[in-house]
Amino acid sequence: MSSRVFTKLLKLLLLVLCTLWISATKATVSYDEEAILINGQRRILISGSIHYPRSTPDMWPGLIQKAKDGGLDVIQTYVFWNGHEPSQGEYYFEDRYDLVRFIKLVQQAGLYVNLRIGPYVCAEWNFGGFPVWLKYVPGIDFRTDNEPFKAAMQGFTEKIVNMMKQEKLFEPQGGPIILAQIENEYDLMEYSVGTPGKNYVKWAAGMAEGLGIGVPWIMCKQRDAPDPVINTWNGFYSDQFYPNKNYKPKLWTENWSGWLAEFGGPVPYRPAEDLAFSVASFLQKKGSFVNYYMYHGGTNFGRTSGGPFIATSYDYDAPIDEYGLAREPKWSHLRYLHGAIRQCEPALVNGNPTVTSLGKKQEAHVFWYKAGGCCAFLANYDTQWEVNVTHQNLPYTLPRWSISILPDCKKVIFNTAQVAFQGTHPRMWPVQEESYYWQSYTEAVASPSDKDTFKADGLREQLSVTWDKTDYLWYMTDVTIGANEGFLKTGQLPVLTVNSTGHALNVFVNGELAGNVHGTMEDPRTTFSGKVNLKAGVNKIALLSVSVGLPNIGVHFEKRNVGILGPVTLQGLNSGTWDMSKWKWTYKIGLEGEALNLFTGKGSTVTWVEGALLAKKKPLTWYKTTFDAPLGHDPLALDMSSMGKGQIWINGQSIGRHWAANIASGKCRQCDYAGSFIQTKCLSGCGEPSQKWYHVPRSWVVPKGNSLVVFEELGGDPTWIKLAMRTPQ
Repeated sequence: MSSRVFTKLLKLLLLVLCTLWISATKATVSYDEEAILINGQRRILISGSIHYPRSTPDMWPGLIQKAKDGGLDVIQTYVFWNGHEPSQGEYYFEDRYDLVRFIKLVQQAGLYVNLRIGPYVCAEWNFGGFPVWLKYVPGIDFRTDNEPFKAAMQGFTEKIVNMMKQEKLFEPQGGPIILAQIENEYDLMEYSVGTPGKNYVKWAAGMAEGLGIGVPWIMCKQRDAPDPVINTWNGFYSDQFYPNKNYKPKLWTENWSGWLAEFGGPVPYRPAEDLAFSVASFLQKKGSFVNYYMYHGGTNFGRTSGGPFIATSYDYDAPIDEYGLAREPKWSHLRYLHGAIRQCEPALVNGNPTVTSLGKKQEAHVFWYKAGGCCAFLANYDTQWEVNVTHQNLPYTLPRWSISILPDCKKVIFNTAQVAFQGTHPRMWPVQEESYYWQSYTEAVASPSDKDTFKADGLREQLSVTWDKTDYLWYMTDVTIGANEGFLKTGQLPVLTVNSTGHALNVFVNGELAGNVHGTMEDPRTTFSGKVNLKAGVNKIALLSVSVGLPNIGVHFEKRNVGILGPVTLQGLNSGTWDMSKWKWTYKIGLEGEALNLFTGKGSTVTWVEGALLAKKKPLTWYKTTFDAPLGHDPLALDMSSMGKGQIWINGQSIGRHWAANIASGKCRQCDYAGSFIQTKCLSGCGEPSQKWYHVPRSWVVPKGNSLVVFEELGGDPTWIKLAMRTPQ
């Protein structure tokens, strides 16, 4: 054989071997007891949640880049079923719901994706992410061993998986998706429903595995997750969590970076020192994947907030704030933490640490790297005292409630309690010099003679009538008062009592507002009880029931009711108390202004008034104005503190619900970072509107002549509404 032929054969053999090696190693994701393996390499993965519908597509590249600059490896997101299939069989994957575009942007940035398909997401999202039509599928029972539900759930899951496969977005196809989630925080539900719940978990895991996506499936807060599905943890801390099998890695899908804001409550926040402490504590105890929930919280645009009573802002005290700017010092403090972790990665994924006591509340976790070298974590769990310790014959000072990281087991390069950030903080900068020129239109209280009404015996549950196409449902009936009623002479007015399952209620008698009430997140039910000025003859009772987001959590939350289910009574009449609950009622879905599309700002079918005739402090009033966008690219926000409750639109796009009249009650005091964190520990904004500022995406405005429309339920003064820029100054 000639040397030339031999050389060619050798090259061919090497090519074949190389091809075989690439095919065997390219784009594979697996796991062992230590960590997730990508292409055979164990990884310590730092992840952050960014939910694509809670921002706008023009914001996505900047958010993803800030996540990468902050030291993240992975972007985690839920998939929002009700946004993608608003009507059964009709799908939507555009604009803020362009899931493929979002994932491809993550890939272009060189990051991985953890796709939490669910399709139940919770997430403080309307109806937990389920489309409302699902509730009315015959024979359905959510999240249990129920054939109609399983069929629908599997259908949507397959829809998403097939879309990802078609776009080659799973890691074995060369895409960024390295993990996928089925179901979500099901433990409590399973405990409640018993055997059907256990059967459902097995079915869901088997269904998911059968889709052949080539990457591991996870189930969060699911202690009995069947093999090979990995069970993971959600919470403020995860150092005491361990997977259900010793051959699975320790994954933390939600490290809560703050907490949700609710209308009527103060705004929670979590100190950067404690958040960093929780991550270091998890990693020193063999954690290998941690995700910040949220890394960017964003905004509940439109009517997407759940709860009920979840605020429009979903800022979550995240490292990137609602407007897309770095929240300091949290963002930088975590970036330094991630850099220290990255230096420790070779040691962290190669075996168990040696744990040594350094004192009563102090200890060292030392990871030895097989190829040489080590990484140490020196922890001080004391919440009051800084301590001096000796480790490997070297002295160290450990601040209280802190962990020091030593990538070479000698030099401290990061301590969780020592915040080194020095820089600017974002602030709101007003951009208008004088009030906008407002116009108003006050719509009439609904009447049984209006078009698009219908009659029914008794009180109807709100969601069954509106299918959540609107927050509003009118309940109307007539009350005929005889001329001989005693209260007409004594002046002792009768008392109208209306019991509602939630969430807010406005009561009108003969076209005049008699009062309004609302529930709370803890108890959305509400009752109006008040004296009403009735006259002899026919009196018009009109009750406007208002939903404030559908439930998103709890055992069989889909069975909770909304609206007025009674009893509705009238007391103080000659014949005693009248129970009106079973009378014939007239219903009207939504507002007149919604039907006329007044939110677009056009409203040519109604007469708007202005100047001295501008309506102020009147319920059921629409306001509109125009404004020019300020120069630059800084994010925008509206100060709505002069208004009561309602909704906001910019150029026909819904910003969300506003409710400045709902003042935050609670105890806001100085917050110490040290010690275990809970969502009520650190609060701000007590005695102020729960939400004052409302995000206006830059991509929703044009340079000149933008339309701003506000609907006001209770009464407000729009002339004090202000536009501001959020600037990093």
